[in-house]
Amino acid sequence: MVARRSLGRPFGRLWAAYAVSAYGSGLGFGALPLTAVLVVHASPAQVSALSAVGPAMGALIAVPLAPWVERRRKRPVMIGMDLCRFAAMASVPVAHAVGRLGFAQLLVVSAVVAAARIAFNAAGGAFLKTLLPPRDLLVANARLESTNWSSIAVGPPLGGAATGAFGPVTTVLADAVSYLLSALGIASVRAREEPARAAGAGPAGTGGALDGWRHLLAHPGLRALWLNNLLVAGLIMATEPLLAVFLLRDLGFPPWQYGLAFAAPCLGGLVGSRLARRVVARYGRHRVLRTAGTLRAVWLIGLALTPPGTAGLVTVIAVELAIIAHMSLYTPVLATYRLEQTPQHRVARTLTAWSIGQQTAVAVLTALAGLLADATSPRTALTAAGLLILATPLLLPRRESLAPGAEGATAPAGTGAG
Repeated sequence: MVARRSLGRPFGRLWAAYAVSAYGSGLGFGALPLTAVLVVHASPAQVSALSAVGPAMGALIAVPLAPWVERRRKRPVMIGMDLCRFAAMASVPVAHAVGRLGFAQLLVVSAVVAAARIAFNAAGGAFLKTLLPPRDLLVANARLESTNWSSIAVGPPLGGAATGAFGPVTTVLADAVSYLLSALGIASVRAREEPARAAGAGPAGTGGALDGWRHLLAHPGLRALWLNNLLVAGLIMATEPLLAVFLLRDLGFPPWQYGLAFAAPCLGGLVGSRLARRVVARYGRHRVLRTAGTLRAVWLIGLALTPPGTAGLVTVIAVELAIIAHMSLYTPVLATYRLEQTPQHRVARTLTAWSIGQQTAVAVLTALAGLLADATSPRTALTAAGLLILATPLLLPRRESLAPGAEGATAPAGTGAG
């Protein structure tokens, strides 16, 4: 039996803070839309706007935040973004308690949380790169990935039970408190962080908000992986609201089966992420990215074939399990490569550009899938998404694009806050 590899106390505290926040978000999964429906009595159009417009506004806010994050030490930025999310989410139960909660506030909270999440993740990736040597980045990303999937497996069922017993505002409060605890945990990390390089002190354009996109598009390997990810993430996420209608309305699944169909497969995320380091060591990064990147895309078409009854429940669980297992193997390898191939002074802007692109793709493809489902049926829209995603492996990079010598290769360790 292989002993768990220690990454040091600073990473352990960072990981613990991440876990608290992840489980809090899992517990509060879907709490804002539920609050809109059950407390504010929002219309279906308002609920859809909350799910799409709020994150889109957050993505716009995050664009000018990117160079601001790049110019600062990353740990204080992470703490600040956690406190920002705590304040935004905590405002919901406070407003509810005094009878002043309205839809406009929920929309603002959704946008603020989305923008803060993008900035936090950008600063977090940059901080991780300075906290650990390059050889430990894959192990660290795999552990964070496994925590993410375990929180999704456990959090929503518990959150659903809490919502049924105490109302959705309770889970909003739990999510808010988790951000406060995360901020305290990150504040306890004792690690020396070099001052960030001032904007304009490095290569031309490093102070620009669009520099992250320039780096992604100029780097052959990252460009291919980013474009692939835009479509894969967008198409997979576009199926979620379709499945809710398809399974609950068309096939008559009871709510507990619907919850089980999404919670149980998340255990596959624990398996895939734990195997990432060993699989890369045995087969190489390029083969893992190509193979796992392909296999995470080929199963989605199976959702369109879901029959009613127990067989349908088994089908959904099997398809989601296959997608998540390969996605959790692929994601930490991708995250590690992305950090390695991005210079220290561009990490925050590159990760911000990546997140904004993905969030925009999810919003656009979800809207298009919804329009197709309205014009035809959810099963037809699921079929279209499943067929389109089969073409995405063609965008995965060739071996020469992943060469370490490609533009944007890793800057020497300890050269800044990237």
